[in-house]
Amino acid sequence: MSLIPRIFGDRRSSSMFDPFSMDVFDSFKELGFPVSNSGETSAFANTRVDWKETPEAHVFKADLPGLKKEEVKVEIEEDRVLQISGERNVEKEDKNDKWHRVERSSGKFMRRFRLPENAKMDQVKASMENGVLTVTVPKEQVKKPDVKSIEISG
Repeated sequence: MSLIPRIFGDRRSSSMFDPFSMDVFDSFKELGFPVSNSGETSAFANTRVDWKETPEAHVFKADLPGLKKEEVKVEIEEDRVLQISGERNVEKEDKNDKWHRVERSSGKFMRRFRLPENAKMDQVKASMENGVLTVTVPKEQVKKPDVKSIEISG
C-alpha cells in the first residue's frame, strides 16, 4: 500500500494543497496528526464537504446526519467566502442509562471555502435532504471574445 494516496488523498478527498479550502484542521488530519480531544473541534474537523465544479456552477455537498435545516447556517461573506456552520447537540443523559460507547461527535462545526472570482455571490442557493446539505453557487458565464474577420484586400 502506498502512502501517497493517504497523504495527498484521492481526487474526491480534500487536499492540504487546495488553494480554495480554508480548513486548517483537514491538513493536519490528512497527515495523521491528532487535532484535539474536544468534542467541539472533533465535530468541526469531521464535517466532510465535497466541492465539484460543473460548467454552470460550484456545488458543495455536506453530510450532516441527524441535523435539521434550522440547525445549519449557510453564509456568504463579502470577500467571497462560503461558510457552513451549525451545531450537533449532545444527547440528553438519563441517570438510569449506562453508556457503553460514545462515538458520534457533537458540538459546533464550521467549514469555510474561498470562492473563485467567477462565483455569482448574489445567486447562491441551499437545500437539505436526508441529512445532505447541497449549496449551489452559479458561475459567471465566461464571455468569449468577439472575433471579427477582416477581409484582406489586394
